[in-house]
Amino acid sequence: MYDFIIIGAAQAGLSMAYELEQLGKNYLVLDKEEEVGASWLKRWDSLTLFTPSEFNNLKGMDFPKPKGHYPNKYEVADYFKAYVEKFNIPIEFQTLVTEIQDKTDYFIIKHKEGFYEAEQVIIATGPFHIPYTPPFYTKIDSSIFQIHSDYYKNPDQLQSGKALVVGGGDSGYQILDEISNTDRDVYFSGDTNVKTLPQEFLGKTLWWWFTKTGYLSFGKDSWLGKKISESKQPVIGVDVKRILNKGNVIPVGKTVDAKQKIIITEETKLADVKNIVWATGYRPKFDWIEGLELDKNGYPVHERGVSNVDGLYFIGLPWLHTRASATLGGIKKDADYLGDYIKHKVSNKEPISV
Repeated sequence: MYDFIIIGAAQAGLSMAYELEQLGKNYLVLDKEEEVGASWLKRWDSLTLFTPSEFNNLKGMDFPKPKGHYPNKYEVADYFKAYVEKFNIPIEFQTLVTEIQDKTDYFIIKHKEGFYEAEQVIIATGPFHIPYTPPFYTKIDSSIFQIHSDYYKNPDQLQSGKALVVGGGDSGYQILDEISNTDRDVYFSGDTNVKTLPQEFLGKTLWWWFTKTGYLSFGKDSWLGKKISESKQPVIGVDVKRILNKGNVIPVGKTVDAKQKIIITEETKLADVKNIVWATGYRPKFDWIEGLELDKNGYPVHERGVSNVDGLYFIGLPWLHTRASATLGGIKKDADYLGDYIKHKVSNKEPISV
């Protein structure tokens, strides 16, 4: 019987492991992957963070790169490995949790090979669960190569011929930019009227300005927090106009349907697409947790990570409390709060106010 089991060994899980270490708890981290940092290493090869090194520190250990450096995915994975080694964090890899049963005084955490028992559980699986692809993808002819951005690595995965990139967020534009640098035409299906923010402005990084103005600190229930969370999120660090002005980039509006080799968009019908990259986001999946209340979007109902199930906590979700909650550098504030909450709860004191 563990005091705590943490599910997920990326930044959210490691941050909570640090808090439990400080509290002297008996805990274990479970992760479905084969190594530390695997969730980052699986992303596309050219991925870099929007945040410079000085804003990517977990508690107790600075990111080991110079100020102003924008880390790539390999550097993030190496940082996690060093963090685990420094704090001797116990992790069981290749352990995919399939069910959590609430036994009132403790939890049973089931996986393929058996189960664990713990008095309390922290879910740190992040916001990216099920890669979403529009249902009509099944109507597309098998001769057209399709891949979700979750599995995309680089343009070498694509077959010869034109490509279609679907999705106008950060991932969509970064992948569009990369593929358009190859010798092929690329159709773009996504919002071309997006707000963009540069990584640096007036000699300071964007994250410096965010921190200075308090943009990352507004709680989701505050007036400004609600405005920010409900507004369309900007694309950061990508020159959208430059990409869309490339001669081989062809905007086609929203993709709405498909019939074999014909891809139907708002503006046209495409008959010469050979590759499709779906940068269409993810859907949450929490139905494996017994008794958990979900909101209209499928995310857990909670107060700063404290769920409706006694002893069950969440960290690493989008807007867990602020805009920074799901970022590498912002996770420590949420972990610090939950650490304090757990400390007060265990010592039979009144929980700190939300």
